[in-house]
Amino acid sequence: MANIVVWMEVKAHRFDPIATKLIHELLFTDFFGKEIDNAFVEENEAQLAKVLDVYKARLAMSKYLACKYFTLADLDHMPALQYLMRTKVKQLIDERPHVSAWCKDGLTRLAWEKVWALQEKRLKWLN
Repeated sequence: MANIVVWMEVKAHRFDPIATKLIHELLFTDFFGKEIDNAFVEENEAQLAKVLDVYKARLAMSKYLACKYFTLADLDHMPALQYLMRTKVKQLIDERPHVSAWCKDGLTRLAWEKVWALQEKRLKWLN
């Protein structure tokens, strides 16, 4: 249980702040008719790369973040990952094979696919 909480804290304090900025800039800025700030994106991609290196090290030792099973710690990442995989940030994830495999495993789970299908109906403009 402690490992689950640790990885949820890592997500909340290290992963999410950067991921949220990138999602907003790469998906929503254009939608609102504004220009993407490439310098801002590059700066945040560099920060996210460092965070993903921590994930890479952990996922090289374990299939999932907290233990050998898919837990809430993994599930908690899926919304942001779903959006990031629709942007050029996907490359940062794909460059790290263990992170990429973990991401694909979570995003292709039947339960998550059903949840995302409901979300996509509401966000048709993302397709």
